[in-house]
Order: sequence, then structure tokens, then C-alpha cells
Amino acid sequence: MTENNWLRDLTRSANDKWIGGVCGGLGESSPIPSWAWRLFFVTLVLCFGTGILLYVLLWIFVPAKFNKGN
Repeated sequence: MTENNWLRDLTRSANDKWIGGVCGGLGESSPIPSWAWRLFFVTLVLCFGTGILLYVLLWIFVPAKFNKGN
């Protein structure tokens, strides 16, 4: 099987980040852009309040991506 699993390559972004790089990392590794992930998390925060918890958990458990050479 040659299926590309985008979750396997998930890391927090070192370049496209506002708070922790979670949405930037999701945007880099998935076909959905980072602005859409940010909108998704803001919607979760405003509607259900679970967006903060989910974002913090991803911030803790998703490894950071380090720039090589910078």
C-alpha cells in the first residue's frame, strides 16, 4: 500500500504559527489550509468551548518541527 497518511507526518509548524504552531502544522501536513484549521478551532471555542482543550492537547502531544540550518 502506498497510501500517504498525513497524520504520520504531523508536527507543529516552526514558520506558520500564531500561538503554538498547531494549526500551521495541521495545514502543512493535511490538504486543508491553516486558516481553515484556525477557523475550525475558533468555531469550536465559540460554540462548544472544547476548542481550547483540544488545541492545548494537540500543543502538548504533537512534536515540534525544528528548522535545520536556521
